Amino acid sequence: MNELLNEVDRVIRSHGLLRRGQSVLVAVSGGLDSMVLLHLLGCLAEENRWRLTVAHLNHGLRGRSSDADERLVIRTAREMNLPVVTGRVDVEQEARNGRISIEMAAREVRHRFFARAAMERRIRTVALAHHQDDQVELFFLRLLRGSSTEGVGGMKWRSPSPASGRVQLVRPLLGCSRSDLMSYARAHRIRHREDASNATIDFQRNRIRHELLPLLQRFQPALNRVITRFMEVCASDADYVGTAAEQWLAASAGEFDRLHAAVQRRCIQRQLIRLGVEPAFDRIETLRTKPGQAVMVRPELTLRRGKDGRLEKVKTEAGGPAPGADRLKVALTGRSGRCRFAGAEIRWRISTSRGGAPPRRRTGREVFDADAVGSPIVLRHWQPGDRIQPIGMNRAVKLQDLFTNEKVPRERRRSLIVAATSAGDVFWVENMRISEQYKVKPATVRRLHWHWKR
Repeated sequence: MNELLNEVDRVIRSHGLLRRGQSVLVAVSGGLDSMVLLHLLGCLAEENRWRLTVAHLNHGLRGRSSDADERLVIRTAREMNLPVVTGRVDVEQEARNGRISIEMAAREVRHRFFARAAMERRIRTVALAHHQDDQVELFFLRLLRGSSTEGVGGMKWRSPSPASGRVQLVRPLLGCSRSDLMSYARAHRIRHREDASNATIDFQRNRIRHELLPLLQRFQPALNRVITRFMEVCASDADYVGTAAEQWLAASAGEFDRLHAAVQRRCIQRQLIRLGVEPAFDRIETLRTKPGQAVMVRPELTLRRGKDGRLEKVKTEAGGPAPGADRLKVALTGRSGRCRFAGAEIRWRISTSRGGAPPRRRTGREVFDADAVGSPIVLRHWQPGDRIQPIGMNRAVKLQDLFTNEKVPRERRRSLIVAATSAGDVFWVENMRISEQYKVKPATVRRLHWHWKR
């Protein structure tokens, strides 16, 4: 299996991932991918004079299994005569504190831990074990959630850490398949741990891995190569558009309406991100095509676009959401969960059943097509410009008009909760009708059962 070692060596050199003689922090979970990465870098370290340090974060999510992962990583590092740094964190508490999903919390604390561990040791590079199959799965996850070309461009060989711009993340295995890593591990008898939660934590990713990809590979056996090539094209195109947008924003020159639509979108996206606002497509399109129209992006923040393309803050409309109200991003992973938002307790679970009788409507309960809704979702209060296609109707209407038709008092509107997809589509309004687009259909495979009470 020297082919894999030679390929990783070539990739590191051609992409300039690591310099001769530099220090590298290797992120190791104890699973197959990261243990193979550690072995490969260990084999190449002497020739390149790299100084490797092993880093492992115990999330504490799997009890004794998590502790066994940690012991394996420590033992392996010592056998390789490498320094090792470990940490422990209560991810569930972090998720509660941040009002985010466990999966999102785990990702954030990992990045913070690796960045801090690196900087404390004056290391500026962290090596991660993401591989080609991860990249392809990420492509379809983002594609099905309505991502842009920037999103489907996927992970880069090198990128700054989201926890610190002073730390670079490198991914030497992005061109390697999971089967390559498995073969290498068998050939070199590399010990690794299996994470049983992988089969349950991210239901959507596992359906893509075990159902969608095998089906597509029947039509295109070289699917991974084709998709990763397409991702590289998307990433290049997105980089060009992003550069043009940044240049235009920095110059503050020229008429916004004369820019290409792709550059217009990216200009607005960049401004929303800097304001800490989710750049949902519908939100971007409203700001792009309707200069001067107020768009509430958060309960306490309403924006409009000037003719020069700049986003301006405006006062919230009277009768809008209550000032200081919040929004909560919820990842619908696993089989069930619960959260609290704006005084309401919301519980959800996902069941698998094709066909059957349509669900009956009951007070405090709704059922949706889970795959149509996707994950994550956002709970918030209504915003001017929000639209929904009520069940049974063939067109979308403004929520404000729906409130008026249903004779919902203006003061009551301020407290109603809505749920929106990651693309910004409203699929549920508290105590009102659900969206036609997200209802259970005869072809529905997974049902999202939604319960709420105050």
